[in-house]
Amino acid sequence: MYRPDHATHTASTAHHDDRVQFLVVADETSLAELEAELALLPLCARGRVFVEVEDEGDVAPIAAPIRMTVTWLPRSRRSGRPGTAGRCGRGEAALRAVRAWTTEMLCDGPGRTRAIVLGSWPVVTEIREHLAEVVGMTPESIVEPARG
Repeated sequence: MYRPDHATHTASTAHHDDRVQFLVVADETSLAELEAELALLPLCARGRVFVEVEDEGDVAPIAAPIRMTVTWLPRSRRSGRPGTAGRCGRGEAALRAVRAWTTEMLCDGPGRTRAIVLGSWPVVTEIREHLAEVVGMTPESIVEPARG
C-alpha cells in the first residue's frame, strides 16, 4: 500500500547513522586471533568480516555478533590478478573484498568505521595501506593486534 506521508518523510529526511561499524579482515594464519577479536566486540556491533583461506575445506563455523556478516574467501575458487592466468595469491581475495566493500559502504568517507586487520604480512600491509591512503581512515581507527 502506498503511503504518501511515508514517502515524503523518507525523501526529505536525512538518515545519518553515527554508530560505529566494524570491518574485520583475517586469513587462515589468524583464525584464533579472529575469534578472540570477534568475542571482544559488543553484541550489537555491526559490519563485515572477511576471512581469506586456501580452500573451502578451511571454512568453519565462527561466532560473530549477529549484525556482522561473515564472508569466507577461498583462494582456490578465485583467479589471480586480472589479465593473468595465475591463481589468486595470498592476500588478493581479501584486498579485493575490502576494496569493493569500502567503495560501496564508505562512499562518503570512513565516518566512524573501525578496522581490525589480522593475518599474514600481505593481508595486513596492503589492506592497511588501502584503508589509510585510499579510504582515508586514521591510524587510530585501524587496529592490528600484536602477535605473540
